Amino acid sequence: RFAWQTSMTTMVASTTSSMFATRIAVKPRQHRATTTRAAIDPSLAPPTTRVPPRNPEGCPTVPPQDLASRPRRNRRSPTVRKAFRETILTPDNFIYPIFVHEGDDNIPIGSMPGQERLSFKNGMLKKVREARAAGVNQIVVFPKTPDNLKTPCGKEAFNPNGLAQRSISLLKDTFPDLEVYTDVALDPYNTMGHDGMVRSDGVIMNDETVYYLCKQAVSQARAGADVISPSDMMDGRVGALRQALDDEGFTNVSIMSYTAKYNSAFYGPFRDALASAPRPGSEDWKIPKDKAEYQMDPANYRECLREAALDEAEGADIMMVKPAGAYLDIIRALRDSTTLPISAYQVSGEYSMLKAAVAAGYLNERDAVLESLIGIKRAGADLTLTYYAIDAAKWLQEGN
Repeated sequence: RFAWQTSMTTMVASTTSSMFATRIAVKPRQHRATTTRAAIDPSLAPPTTRVPPRNPEGCPTVPPQDLASRPRRNRRSPTVRKAFRETILTPDNFIYPIFVHEGDDNIPIGSMPGQERLSFKNGMLKKVREARAAGVNQIVVFPKTPDNLKTPCGKEAFNPNGLAQRSISLLKDTFPDLEVYTDVALDPYNTMGHDGMVRSDGVIMNDETVYYLCKQAVSQARAGADVISPSDMMDGRVGALRQALDDEGFTNVSIMSYTAKYNSAFYGPFRDALASAPRPGSEDWKIPKDKAEYQMDPANYRECLREAALDEAEGADIMMVKPAGAYLDIIRALRDSTTLPISAYQVSGEYSMLKAAVAAGYLNERDAVLESLIGIKRAGADLTLTYYAIDAAKWLQEGN
């Protein structure tokens, strides 16, 4: 029986390989009696005012290659290229991240040229109006929590009158059809700068953190959030959040899970914007210097499939990969493993690198940015969180 199975397996593999080779093989052209093709006779064409193109001086005269297929025919003009374009980028694909603070004025973020901490009172609504005018109607809110409100356990995260909650409410009151995403994690509210509570031996506490994340998510839903986005990478948080939201009647509030969030070096400017980087520890209270204990190892691929299977089973509506540019293979892996929408975050470090290269004159900003965003979508992302959302949307409109 084993020998029969082995024989059949070999036969199927051989047949499949042969069929595949037959499909992709280019059949040779039939031999022609002459190797010289007749020149195009202009007298056989109707009269025209078009001037024939000229070859550059020194161009050799050679017979045309005998090719049945010339892929360049499908790239010969802007009209043809646009007709056959496989990946179409539109402002509908973008989510614009905004940083909000309590002050009266916007504050430029030094490590992110062109981005600001927006004033809750003034700047936030103005910036969102600009985004909507460009066709971007999805935003995610990141609050800059005052230091005096931060605590070891991050209780400000679920303050019903907190900055995040007030920002969500004001945005939905002003723009009812705006799709508002939120961030669910404790690092903006935690004195130790981690997404979860930190025990004295440096361990990030999982289940206790999830308990507070549920309270945070419900408070955001009450404020009017359309999509809550857990970025914490705690185990079991998607299922717990779904249950907490449903128990409070928020069955229509979606969950965009940070499914494959890597312990990346590209987050530096973001942490500068929110002053949320991990703090130094002490002998009495150890604080991990990075987030490797709960965020994914950049070297790992298969692990993302495990995380995706868990998030989907627990009720995620959208699954995210973060960062985007260095993890296009992960975006494709999730795209191929699920029917759920996939989002990707072009993070602060990616944005700042592009800005630096543009400032140095090394890159054309418009072309490089749009190419990077096309690459993210081509890899499989339905949505892209990008600080270039407004600029990219305007460039796309100009192109049309």
